[in-house]
Amino acid sequence: MNRLEILTPLNFSVPTSDDHWQRLIKKHPDIADLEAKVRQALAEPDEIRQSSRDVNVLLFYLTLKQQRWVAVVARRLNGEGFLITAYQTDAIKEGTQLWHK
Repeated sequence: MNRLEILTPLNFSVPTSDDHWQRLIKKHPDIADLEAKVRQALAEPDEIRQSSRDVNVLLFYLTLKQQRWVAVVARRLNGEGFLITAYQTDAIKEGTQLWHK
């Protein structure tokens, strides 16, 4: 059963199991209280960028405050999405901008 399954503005869903979410917050405990922001970053991001290293990896950014974002990293392959990780950051990574609010 999925903990979340969010439809992105790029018209693909990103599902995540509870087990995967627990592994993610173990690695990034600062994101544990930000599940709603992770959901919002996927559904209503401020910006989406394509990874400069892997064309199938997308970075979804949601502004938390000035110079602070939630970054959600997802892979899209054959129309299917997969949540890789999520974290807080003070910089937007390089990569092709695919979508902007």
